[in-house]
Formats: sequence, structure tokens, C-alpha cells
Amino acid sequence: MQLLTKHTDYAIRALLTLAGHGDTYLSARRIAEEQLIPYQFLRGLLQELVRAGFISSREGAHGGVKLIKDPETISVREVIALFQGSIELSECMFRKQMCANRANCVLRHQILKIERMVSAEFDKVTIGSLLHDLQEAGTQSAHKAVMTDEPRCGSGKGGR
Repeated sequence: MQLLTKHTDYAIRALLTLAGHGDTYLSARRIAEEQLIPYQFLRGLLQELVRAGFISSREGAHGGVKLIKDPETISVREVIALFQGSIELSECMFRKQMCANRANCVLRHQILKIERMVSAEFDKVTIGSLLHDLQEAGTQSAHKAVMTDEPRCGSGKGGR
């Protein structure tokens, strides 16, 4: 089962890049290179994000796209809804016909409950909170790299 599509994943990564650069316009090419997203694919996603009011675009030498919505207010659920529709874990349709057992399906009622819980959790996750987590991880990685490098610095050049 796939919960997030490439569209949603790439859109979240693009929004994270824009959130990390504040009020600066970034080119689609730069975002594509930073996030390893196919450029033409990203351009389509950015157009959708502009239409949805998450970002604005500007043409010209100093153009590009920038985030116009507060990253703390953009939930992952909103991005999922934009690119995938609502979160659905079951398919109650078969060949464009509703399932005959739909009204009495005990499993369906439990799945709907789980869908509401998953949606609520994705509502809590914002681009801002993801950016904070990313920055935290980067800080910890940098600290770990410094700690790992320290013993090597003094051990190879006649120290003790």
C-alpha cells in the first residue's frame, strides 16, 4: 500500500526548500537540483502549488517561486489532499459500482476510523515542523561529524 505518491513527496520537499530560504525567490532549476527532483516534473508541481496559494511565482532574471503561506500553517494533510485527494485506505468501488456490502461492512467502519486518525495526525505535521526537524537533524549530524573527526585530528601527526 502506498500512502504518499511521488507528487506529494516532491511537493513537500519543494515546500521545505522554499521554507528554508525564507522570503527569497528560488528558481525551479535550483529546487530540482537541491532536492534531486526531475525539473519538468517539478515545474508542474510548482504550478499546482501556485494555484493552491502556497507559493507565488515571478518571472525574470530575479524570478522564481517563494513561499507565501506561513510554513507552520501548511499541513502535510493539505498537500496530500492537493495532490492525491482525501486519505482513503479502502476502495469501496469495483468497476465504478459501489460495493453491495458497503452499508453493513464492519471492516469499512474500522477503516474509516483509522482514516480519520491518520488525517488528524497528518494535520499536526506542518512544513514548519518538518523544517525544524530537518534543521535539528542537520545540527546533530554536524555535531556528530565534529565529534567523529576530533580523534583523527590528533592521532596521526605526532601528538602523544
